[in-house]
Amino acid sequence: MKLYELTYLISHEFSEEQAKEFSQKICSLVQEEKGVLDAVNPLMRKRQNEFYVTTLNFRCDPENLEALRKKLSMEKQISRYMLLNKPRISSKLKKERVKPIKPIIETKEKKVELKNIAKKLEEILE
Repeated sequence: MKLYELTYLISHEFSEEQAKEFSQKICSLVQEEKGVLDAVNPLMRKRQNEFYVTTLNFRCDPENLEALRKKLSMEKQISRYMLLNKPRISSKLKKERVKPIKPIIETKEKKVELKNIAKKLEEILE
């Protein structure tokens, strides 16, 4: 099963309760195509209350995805939708990302005391 993200917009003409019911309908469509919901974000109103937007993450077999796309396209209440394939980050990559970054240039010289800075500057500039 691959991981997908579905984001869709619906009209502001729905009441908040109707929008939530419609969101449940979309979740049911995903489950009808043997999708497993991972996360469903709450509905939000955007752009001066012109539309509702929400995102849900789910896992599904790629062969069931086309049927889901057809069902989403037939829903007249959806103004737009975007269905993305989300790459999974392996646990090995997650561990590598946490590693601290080593400095590219390592200085092996001792630090100069404040009183010797003038002398060290003359040596460098000569």
